Amino acid sequence: MNQLDQRARILMKTLVERYISEGQPVGSRALSRQSGLELSPATIRNVMADLEELGLITSPHTSAGRIPTPLGYRLFVDTLLTVKPLEQDEVRELKSHFVPHEPKRVISAASQLLSELTQFAGVVVAPRKEADKVRQIEFVSLSETRVLLIIVTLSGDVQNRIVHTQRAYSPAELVTAANYLNHHCAGLGFSDMLGHLRDDLVQLRADMAELMTATINAGSEALEENTGAYVLSGERKLLEVNDLSSNMGRMRELFRLFEQKSGLLQLLDQSHRAEGVQIFIGGESGINSLDECSVVTAPYEVDGQIVGTLGVIGPTRMAYERVIPIVDITAKLLSGALSNNA
Repeated sequence: MNQLDQRARILMKTLVERYISEGQPVGSRALSRQSGLELSPATIRNVMADLEELGLITSPHTSAGRIPTPLGYRLFVDTLLTVKPLEQDEVRELKSHFVPHEPKRVISAASQLLSELTQFAGVVVAPRKEADKVRQIEFVSLSETRVLLIIVTLSGDVQNRIVHTQRAYSPAELVTAANYLNHHCAGLGFSDMLGHLRDDLVQLRADMAELMTATINAGSEALEENTGAYVLSGERKLLEVNDLSSNMGRMRELFRLFEQKSGLLQLLDQSHRAEGVQIFIGGESGINSLDECSVVTAPYEVDGQIVGTLGVIGPTRMAYERVIPIVDITAKLLSGALSNNA
């Protein structure tokens, strides 16, 4: 929004800050008093009309005042926000919760702290473990079109998955397929197998290639489903947020999102690949149940390598200037505690 002049930017900043603070639509008279600008009410109304035309603010039908739109919040956090660093005693208090011990406890403590400090939901994605490598594969025929896949990993873990096939395979064929995979793929992860066997799969009979491909897909799911999990704290605090609790249908969708996990994990994965604090406002998350929420996230590290993400989930009307530094410092403290523990 480079076309906004300084006057419009000051009024926009004042409007968002007042709305975040009080939760009520902001009128021209209030803006005139609080902006510090010597402007007539008519001039302010003209600027407000311009901001509304740009999609930055909107006027609820029950009020003459304006409130920021998600686009307005985005402009605010990107260019107008003044972040307030945490006080030193707050930082010291935070540090006291991150004495290195069990990683799971540190992660749980981080999630709870994020929730307690913001009064919203705190979430921490556990460190991503690399999917285990395969030591041995076996097949057992269960029926004409169902084969039990037994995976033994290098770490000694055993996983079973049922593979559905287009035709029946004889015991001899299953032994041949298992021997082939064990010979060519021992020591690899399933994510590497497909590339490793790509040319071979073309050479194999179509039905054997089908079994191999189904095996790789099922094996990938078996070994990677536990590599991403998160700890969520304080989600019930969102029931106390008027901006959200007034729409119980949306709240139910939000809690279903928390239960299903996969959608939220995909969003948090975007932060895993980014640097620093990321803010997803409303529809930017791509998740319908978060349309009225903002998610503030940051990645954390172990010994300099990003291993997970943490964040806060709350209403779009949140005190970003406080939530952002809380998320940022918590990520740094968690990184330090886990690195010391590693």
